[in-house]
Amino acid sequence: MVETRSQRKANPADPTSEMIDGNNNDMNMNNQESNGHVNTDKGPMAMAMAMASTSQPQEESSQASAVSATATKPKTPMVTIASLVLIVLITLFTYPETLQPVGRPTLNHVWYFGWISALSTGLGVLPLIFSPTLDSWWIGVTNAIAAGMMMAASYSLVNEGISFTEEDDTSEISPLLRTAIGAILGLLFILSTKSFLDQHEDLKVAGLAGADARKVLLIIFVMTLHSFSEGIGIGVSFGGTNGSELGVFISASLAVHNVPEGLAVAIVLLPRGISKLTAALWCIVTSLPQPLMAVPAFLFVHAFIPFLPVGLGFAGGAMAWVALFELLMEAIEDTDVLTTGFFSAISLVAMLKMQDIIDEGSRVH
Repeated sequence: MVETRSQRKANPADPTSEMIDGNNNDMNMNNQESNGHVNTDKGPMAMAMAMASTSQPQEESSQASAVSATATKPKTPMVTIASLVLIVLITLFTYPETLQPVGRPTLNHVWYFGWISALSTGLGVLPLIFSPTLDSWWIGVTNAIAAGMMMAASYSLVNEGISFTEEDDTSEISPLLRTAIGAILGLLFILSTKSFLDQHEDLKVAGLAGADARKVLLIIFVMTLHSFSEGIGIGVSFGGTNGSELGVFISASLAVHNVPEGLAVAIVLLPRGISKLTAALWCIVTSLPQPLMAVPAFLFVHAFIPFLPVGLGFAGGAMAWVALFELLMEAIEDTDVLTTGFFSAISLVAMLKMQDIIDEGSRVH
């Protein structure tokens, strides 16, 4: 008996009917997949395809976050690059005919050796070039190291002022009293400067604002102040009877001495998001008074000598205050008293030892 088409469709046991229904189900599944909707009840292959499609946005989001993290690195402003180019040009065009003075030093020699001494301060950034981003604990350690260096420099400045002896010193006031007066003036200056900065909370410097900007300005002010006395020392050393030899040696000694001072500035600047080139430029800026003061001190050596102990005490007093009441306090907040004391003591002893080596060489000359 021959079945009609309607009878075959109505018969559920017929294998031909099952094949037709299976084909229809496959077509429906393909349509769902093409529309981007996969039913997880259709088997492992469909589930795998769904997981692959959802993993692509996650990979793209992780790549985007990595790009955004890279973009947060500090950028070097164009002003910094232009300033560094200007520094290179000054270095090339002010080079004297002979680097070693023959006979009496010229103004060009005095300027250039003071200039090279100032540039060496920028080398203080080098130990930190390959350092990663520092967390708060390491920032505290760097502040402790900077405080130790500055305390050592303060001690040396005050000690040099107290023991100051020079044949051309015509002042009737003892070096001890002049140094003490300078130290008191330095303390008053730094306190008034801090009070002024605290009243200007919207102050900005090198891309920083608020407390970070005020902290950076204090460090820059103090390091710049003490460079005035060092510049006078360079000019006076070139003005003596053995100025050609003594002036060169004193300038070279100060150049070596300026490297750890630049490091002390850099380890305060870099953790606050300032680029390495910008930090190097600020380090150099703190020593610019050296060539600027060396020239007039050389020209008017007899007039500058009596004021040298006052300048030494002034810089020493201001530097001691910043080291003790700014950097050390901040280091203790980020670490603890024991860690701060350990690292500041190590840096203080190392700085004093290096200064003793330099002083021994200067006495030989």
